[in-house]
Amino acid sequence: MNFLNIAKSRYSVRSYSNKKIEKDKLDKILETAQAAPTAANLQPVHLIVVQEEEGLAKINKAANIYNAPLAVIVCGDHSKAWKRPFDGKQTVDIDASIITDHMMLEAHDLGLGSVWICYFKPDIIKNEFNLPNNLEPINILAIGYSNEPPANPNRHSTQRIPLSKLVSYEKL
Repeated sequence: MNFLNIAKSRYSVRSYSNKKIEKDKLDKILETAQAAPTAANLQPVHLIVVQEEEGLAKINKAANIYNAPLAVIVCGDHSKAWKRPFDGKQTVDIDASIITDHMMLEAHDLGLGSVWICYFKPDIIKNEFNLPNNLEPINILAIGYSNEPPANPNRHSTQRIPLSKLVSYEKL
């Protein structure tokens, strides 16, 4: 599949079968995360893969992962993140987002569904997974086999703002 088709056909899945994710598919998703670009190649991210019932129950205290059989807690490492020297902007959220997006698109290409979750209680995740102070849970990526019908890949023409409002050339 070409990249634009992957991007257009991917959709947020909020209903999963209980089928476990095969190790080779998980390995490809994680390898894609490793290959994702980060500012200054510092890779200030740590991924916590959760697929056992005990760990999933811990996540469920903080977030709805829609009964996905696997979740990846994407943590930003503030001790490693690059900072823009002009204003001190730290790129940990950006780097974590790039990695999450790569994993999400790879999961789709492998026939899996996913949903990017940012609506969660970070203090509960920090406590339940004993995260050190330098690690901040940025988002959770729920992954599994979808129980939903696929979204229409042509929906973007009606559900997105037109390119003419999204893009400016040379000036605002």
